This record gives sequence, C-alpha cells and structure tokens, in this order.
Amino acid sequence: QVQLVESGGGLVQAGGSLRLSCAASTSGRTFSSYLMGWFRQAPGKEREFVAGISRIGITTYSADSVKGRFTISRDNAKNTLFLQMNSLKAEDTAVYYCAADRSTTVRARTSPNDYDYWGQGTQVTVSS
Repeated sequence: QVQLVESGGGLVQAGGSLRLSCAASTSGRTFSSYLMGWFRQAPGKEREFVAGISRIGITTYSADSVKGRFTISRDNAKNTLFLQMNSLKAEDTAVYYCAADRSTTVRARTSPNDYDYWGQGTQVTVSS
C-alpha cells in the first residue's frame, strides 16, 4: 500500500519554473520497489503521461511535449519523487498527479492504467 501527497504547485508566469514534490508513505514494500510517474489533467481533457522513472532512478522517460523542459527524479532515502518544470507554457496548466506502479516490469509505463496508487493532485497554472 502506498499513500502519495503532492506539493509545490501554484501560479507562475510563462517561462518560469516550478518544482513539484510527491511524498510517499509505504507499508509492506519500500518506496524504491515502485516505478513512479507524473501525469497531468487539464479541464475537459484526459489524464496524460508526463514523465516516468525507474525504481532506482537511473532510467527516465518523458512525453514529447515536455522533453528538454521537465525533469523527473527521486530520492529513495527520503521516499520522495520530484518533477522540475522549466520554461513553463500556458498549455502546461493542469492538475499534476504522482503515481506508483507496483508491477515488476522494467518497461516504460506511460498509461494511467499501468499505475496502482495516485496522489490527490496539485494545481499548476501558467499565465501567458
């Protein structure tokens, strides 16, 4: 079981930066045993994949729309997932969610259906 709590969202001007955090509380398994990901959902749109990271943080992958601007990372010693967002655009406005995948796969996981646990989300608003 994993409980996830996001923080760090807010209002920022286009071109600015934000750093999201996701604090995890786990029982039965360590945080490092979970694949982790960030998703976002804008009003009227489906939830979409943003970035994912392997269990020990060596492998990362991201959506084309955020490549070169967003960086996912994790600190397994502190049970925390991060998303550094730079050069923000108005189209990045959304609720951002962190998610945990309990499977043992080593493949990239980009579908919301791949993930088992979700946080409550944090709002990111980028003004143009």
